[in-house]
Amino acid sequence: MDQQSALKSKERARFQVADELGGIELLDAQYERQNFSRHSHEGYTIGVIERGAQCFYRTGSNHVAPQDAIILVNADEMHTGHSAVEGGWAYKAMYPLPEQFQAINQELGNASYGAPYFPNAVVYDPELANQFRLVFNTLAQSENRMLRETLVYASLVKLMLRYGKTPPKLVETSKSQQQLMRVKEFLDDYPQADVSLEELAKLANISPFHLVRAFQKQFGYPPHAYQIQTRLRYARKLLKAGRSISDTAQDCGFHDQSHFHRHFKKAMGITPKQYIQH
Repeated sequence: MDQQSALKSKERARFQVADELGGIELLDAQYERQNFSRHSHEGYTIGVIERGAQCFYRTGSNHVAPQDAIILVNADEMHTGHSAVEGGWAYKAMYPLPEQFQAINQELGNASYGAPYFPNAVVYDPELANQFRLVFNTLAQSENRMLRETLVYASLVKLMLRYGKTPPKLVETSKSQQQLMRVKEFLDDYPQADVSLEELAKLANISPFHLVRAFQKQFGYPPHAYQIQTRLRYARKLLKAGRSISDTAQDCGFHDQSHFHRHFKKAMGITPKQYIQH
């Protein structure tokens, strides 16, 4: 076995979807060379580091999560990820959606609270980390629906009560922010569109150069990188609906299947094939 194959053999990733709360995506992974590109998820990221340590960017700065730490990333929040130590890291994570947290708050009689905001990127709470380990293991091994639902519900409630805050209040948007939102909404609505930077700049009524700088400052990505994120989200929807990988790559505007595969792996940590095999 050559060095490249040996390194790859140390990496593994298992993706699944649990039925609880209408469906929660789960990932059990071990990485050594994986370097997550800037990306975001529709759901929150709640992960427990099982071995090694992960370094990641979130909320304007870099963070390191050592073994037994809990990683928290809010829904739609741009973040990255790579190993912080030689030998890589292993972790288990779930990705509950904002509406799932909202449903929990509604059941608790806190409907007005909506989905929480987690200000801390890394928390060290051994008790809660062990509770999430129990959740991950139960979802992977047990078919007892009542036990599964009870553990998922209890762990998310405890996490929210201990570390969740009310989302920051939205301030009134300025004219420049409204211009940028027009571009963002266009990319959200038409992820597969073959659109030029100049055309997007005209949509915002600003210069292409100013658009790149302002868009990245506002949303964490330049427009072309954000377009890749919208295409990946659209791709996941198509794959879930049973679309083939090759057709999905074409329908989402990727140059070819290998281009799609590369971006999907860098953002998700798994391949499109692994994604549809859960």
